[in-house]
Amino acid sequence: MLLYFRGCTAREKLDSISEATQSLLKLFNIEYEILDNEQCCGSVLLRTGFKEDGIEQMNKTYSDIKGKTILTSCAGCYKTLKEDYKTYLDADLEVIHISQLLNELINENSINKLDKDLLITYHDPCHLGRHAGEYEAPRSVIKTFSNLTEMKNIKEKSRCCGSGGGVKSAYGDLSNSIAKLRIAEANETGADLLVSACPFCKLNLSQNSDDLEVLDLSEFVLKMLKESDLDLSNLKMLEEDNLELSKNKKME
Repeated sequence: MLLYFRGCTAREKLDSISEATQSLLKLFNIEYEILDNEQCCGSVLLRTGFKEDGIEQMNKTYSDIKGKTILTSCAGCYKTLKEDYKTYLDADLEVIHISQLLNELINENSINKLDKDLLITYHDPCHLGRHAGEYEAPRSVIKTFSNLTEMKNIKEKSRCCGSGGGVKSAYGDLSNSIAKLRIAEANETGADLLVSACPFCKLNLSQNSDDLEVLDLSEFVLKMLKESDLDLSNLKMLEEDNLELSKNKKME
């Protein structure tokens, strides 16, 4: 059974992301559990220079999640659980990002492009992209439901949303300025919608966008499935071999 690790932002500030993710898991008949007392993964402490406090927090969280296959919709949690727990705790966790799982589920169910007119642009979260090397899974998911139009700076050269590393908390004006630059770049594509795969990114980009709607990947996929003509009662769960492929994906 999957453990859905929601992460602090999706759990406390943007519960629409955790709700959308859980709705998708139910649609695809995937058994999962959540932790009633879920703690922070420790990412923010590590990124803001509090290494010892971060490791202490990681040890607390590890006691709740060890031995489980973990699904997360947060790019920061994904990077931390998959890489930093190995570095600092020598804990080799099995971790899947929601974009990877959705990509496998779409392939398993042979879902084809649903809206040929909708134009989407995608923002690469720093932790999922540059840190974890995952660029293609979210793009593949988006292309299933719409047309993808890319911004000028993408993948390794993507601009930051301005929210991570404690910048949003400590330097609010700078954080907003960075986000506005990214929104301007997204608007240049003529996209109908901006999608990302990180709660931090959605939070900061949406707060700095006047007209362009910003959705998390889980919210986007759920919206598209509900608006489609697909028989959602017949969606297939993921075969075990494909689940193994997702959770064992190596970070680059």
